[in-house]
Amino acid sequence: MFQASAFVPVVLGFFGLGTGYLIWGPQELLGFPARDPSVNRSLGVWGIFLPGLCQVVTGILLFVGMTWFKVFTDAPLFMAALAFSAYGIHWFALGWNRFQGNDPRPNAGMSVAFTVISVLGAFVFFHAGAWPVGVLFIGLTVIYVVDFFVSIGIGAAERALGLAHVLTGLWLMYLMVGTTLNIASGFHLPAG
Repeated sequence: MFQASAFVPVVLGFFGLGTGYLIWGPQELLGFPARDPSVNRSLGVWGIFLPGLCQVVTGILLFVGMTWFKVFTDAPLFMAALAFSAYGIHWFALGWNRFQGNDPRPNAGMSVAFTVISVLGAFVFFHAGAWPVGVLFIGLTVIYVVDFFVSIGIGAAERALGLAHVLTGLWLMYLMVGTTLNIASGFHLPAG
């Protein structure tokens, strides 16, 4: 058994997902740059490597740290490990589909599943008293509810999705900064 660690790697996941939302969100909200194959390829690459890879790495580190090495013992981190892993893998699919120019309509079913995991995350973190992360999961819930309507072709929903992506992306940047300052510099900010 290893000694418990205060260095929980959630900041990498916050940063990756936040960056992805801040790249995809403005395009959805403002329509700039206009979608074409080259923009879709660029968005796809960013989706795979920032929110995708950063979250998968975070999820794996959390699961391994909790189960094999027992260096992370805070029970809500189990929810974080589940969420980072699932969201990261889903970003690989989103990024690849955007890169290839694939039909987004199958995302409707995905959005139902990710609404469920988002509501679960909100419940777990609010129940644990970690309201800043609970707020994140409320933002994620909004994203996946709106994404359902985007997937079934309701055009105005894409702008709402872009707004939800930008706002949630900014909150993720706050969580990344606040959590890093708390761990690295001894601050006591409400964060992750």
